[in-house]
Formats: sequence, structure tokens, C-alpha cells
Amino acid sequence: MEKNNLAKIRKDVEDCVGKKVVLKANKGRKKTTVREGILEEAYPSLFVVRICNQFDSVRRVSYTYSDILTETVEVTICDDSQRKIKIS
Repeated sequence: MEKNNLAKIRKDVEDCVGKKVVLKANKGRKKTTVREGILEEAYPSLFVVRICNQFDSVRRVSYTYSDILTETVEVTICDDSQRKIKIS
């Protein structure tokens, strides 16, 4: 059952490459970070998000699909029509 969930999450992420996403990451000890970026690449075991900040520096962060499954990371896709779709 877990394998099917990972496969579904991987397909959902691959379908959203190039779209704007909002990441909410749990950093432990009640620390969470919320960042906006663009889903840049989806590899077989992880995905990469490009984050731009107010200082015009580009940062890339990567997470695994199991991070979504274990709810360490929440990924929300922002569509053109201002809809937000949560991947889980």
C-alpha cells in the first residue's frame, strides 16, 4: 500500500513541474518554514524546488517523496486561477 502512495505522490509532483509551489517544511522542535518557489525538477527519488528571495539570490532545495508521505513537508501547488492544490 505504501508503494502505491509513493507512486501516486511521485506522479502528482512530476505533473506539476514548472508550476509555483508553497512549501511548508517541519524542521523539528516546533520549527516550521514556509517558502514559495517553482518546482524545477522531479527525479526518481527526489524533487527540486527553486526558491528566490528578496535579495535576488537563487536557492535550490530538494526533498524526497517520502517527506511528503510522512508529512515532514507539505507541498501546495498554486494554479493560474488562484486555486491551491495540496499534494499528499
